[in-house]
Amino acid sequence: MQSVDSKLSPSRGALDMQEIMQYLKDNGQRFDSEIAAATGLSLAKVRRSITDLSARGEISKCSVTRFNNGEKIEAVLCRVAGYIPPKSPGRKPGASS
Repeated sequence: MQSVDSKLSPSRGALDMQEIMQYLKDNGQRFDSEIAAATGLSLAKVRRSITDLSARGEISKCSVTRFNNGEKIEAVLCRVAGYIPPKSPGRKPGASS
C-alpha cells in the first residue's frame, strides 16, 4: 500500500523530466551528455526521460554520431518541440533604424 505522501507528490521520474525540460528551454538544443552533466542526472536516466518526453511530443530528438579525435561517439540531440526562444535584447545585424 502506498503512503499518502507518495500519492500527492510527483514521482522522481516526473521531476527529472521537468528539470530536463527547463534546462532545454533555458539552453536550447543540447546533447544528452550535456544535459546529464548540467543536471547531475545519470546518462541512463536522461536517455529514459528524453525517450518519454519524445513519446509525449514535448521534445524533438535525433540520434547523432560524432567523432572526437577519431573516436566514435553515439549521442542523442534534443530540443523542445515547437518552442521558439525569446529574442535576445539589443540591436540585430542588418536592422534598420
